[in-house]
Amino acid sequence: MIGILMLDTAFPRFLGDVGNPESFTFPVTYAVVPGATPHAIVCSDIEPWVEAFIAAGRDLVSQGCTALTTTCGFLTLLRDRVERETGVPVVSSALELIPGLMARGRNPGILTISSASLTPGHLDAAGVPKAVPIQGVDGSHFATAILENQTRLDAHVSRQDLVAGAQALVKSHPDLDVVVLECTNMPPYREAIEAETGRHVVSILDAVNALHAEHVKKSGSLAT
Repeated sequence: MIGILMLDTAFPRFLGDVGNPESFTFPVTYAVVPGATPHAIVCSDIEPWVEAFIAAGRDLVSQGCTALTTTCGFLTLLRDRVERETGVPVVSSALELIPGLMARGRNPGILTISSASLTPGHLDAAGVPKAVPIQGVDGSHFATAILENQTRLDAHVSRQDLVAGAQALVKSHPDLDVVVLECTNMPPYREAIEAETGRHVVSILDAVNALHAEHVKKSGSLAT
């Protein structure tokens, strides 16, 4: 069972969003960290929240979770500490897929909710070379609704925002062949982004699904 460390949010979680349990084909369990709003994690100092996320992670492990993930790509800053303190594997961001993609000869670019807030520290924590191109959707309806934790998120407008961001990324870097969705709220728009850019798109769902498959494989090996 995968445990999901969840931000304290009010906006709707569409199918494909990590915060929607129907986005998975296997059991998941959530632990909300009170007060950890999107703005607090993306736009402010994350350090005051470290112990709260560790405590929530320990609680999920005590409930039987054998791996953890999060509902915010910016939490890659906490991954190593949460993993060390909980004793289970942690996948905190789609950014963490980038080293593996590049090792296989792929040329990724990042679509993020806020290029203004995505720092070299986040890239270092995820093992991402600073040369990887980044495109934000800063100031869009999608970004504003999420970062301001609004109760309304227009799926149609959000799709337009993310497609436009991905198109800008591809236009400025036509040689990239993979768009990496930093934000865990972006996967509902994956198909639209792929259709409009002609690029493969990966997200936190790919990382979590791979983590689950690995654990199932290990469990089967132990059983035999």
